[in-house]
Amino acid sequence: MTKIKNRWLMVLGAMAIHMSIGSVYAWSVYVNPIQSAMNWTLTDVTITFSIAIFFLGLSAALMGKFVERKGPRVAATLAAVLFGLGTIGSGLAIDIESKLLLYLTYGVLGGTGLGIGYLSPVSMLVKWFPDRRGMATGLAIMGFGFASAISGPAIKVLIDLEGIPATFYILGSIYFLIMFSAAQYLSNPPEGYMPEGLSDAIRAGKKKIKDDLVNITRDEAIKTGRFYGLMDYAFYQCYLWNCYYLCSLSSYARSYWYLCISRCFSSWTYGNFQWCR
Repeated sequence: MTKIKNRWLMVLGAMAIHMSIGSVYAWSVYVNPIQSAMNWTLTDVTITFSIAIFFLGLSAALMGKFVERKGPRVAATLAAVLFGLGTIGSGLAIDIESKLLLYLTYGVLGGTGLGIGYLSPVSMLVKWFPDRRGMATGLAIMGFGFASAISGPAIKVLIDLEGIPATFYILGSIYFLIMFSAAQYLSNPPEGYMPEGLSDAIRAGKKKIKDDLVNITRDEAIKTGRFYGLMDYAFYQCYLWNCYYLCSLSSYARSYWYLCISRCFSSWTYGNFQWCR
């Protein structure tokens, strides 16, 4: 008999991955130091973040079938490699003063790792928590939102102590180790899995599992009302909050913790909202 893994450890693994890739929202901490050291314009530096977010969305949209086919462990391991290499490669880009290499490493490689790393734990947690989908996915996404509260101060301290390239080298290595280690525990539950006690509760009529919309196709998804509700919320989340407040304004440091906590809360809310009816 195959031993069933602890589903709460799956949540911790998912949070570890999301707290690593969520460091992208601390990019504004890099902006002024890179501008000063490289003599690049603000646009030269901030476009790096735009490329990363573009590839986050693109990879998340296109790699869904890959994640389902290969499973969360393989997908999250690939995300660790891409995001780690992207961050470490950014240090090399600063060392040789190459904007193009920075766009390719942090933007393309890192952004693709972001998308795969964001998607794979969330799709897995839905299967492990048929009874608590919103809570489980909300915890993982909350880790994504809270990441900048940790990585932002760490980046500032490391830049002051070691310089910009070394900061990318150190953090890229740390992100890779955390993500790679967490990925090795991740797996989908056995076919027909139900948490202990849930089957009895269903038979007794005390609980009811809502219809599963996880595996519907893209064409089927756009016919559901929830799809458009999520699109409206995503517009607010991505454009009005993430991109403007957390990435475009380097002066946000005065209210840094307030913004990080607010984003953490909004990410948790989004995780719960996406499984509501």
